[in-house]
Amino acid sequence: QVQLVESGGGLVQAGGTLRLSCAASGSIFSINAMGWYHQAPGKLRGLVAAITSGGTTNYADSVKGRFTISRDNAKNTVYLQMNSLKPEDTGVYYCNAAARKYMGGPFDDYWGQGTQVTVSS
Repeated sequence: QVQLVESGGGLVQAGGTLRLSCAASGSIFSINAMGWYHQAPGKLRGLVAAITSGGTTNYADSVKGRFTISRDNAKNTVYLQMNSLKPEDTGVYYCNAAARKYMGGPFDDYWGQGTQVTVSS
């Protein structure tokens, strides 16, 4: 099994910062892409940021210039630095990882349980 454990969510004022962490553990040979998804109240879950094993990143337009995704491959951990937070950033943030358990095996998707981020005005 592969488990993703998220941390770092909380309540902040608009303009504040948070740093989310997600550590993958279990039967992991390698991890390809990792990402963060956001689900605002009453809305669909959408991709916030993703990063490949080689460090290539992709961001939603709404967070470009404010959020930064990074990863530590040795620790199987992905981070999301969230600056200049806005009330619209409020919601649950889910960690995702594409991992395989052995060389040549399939990359399966794994999800964390989510961490709540609340930004007050």
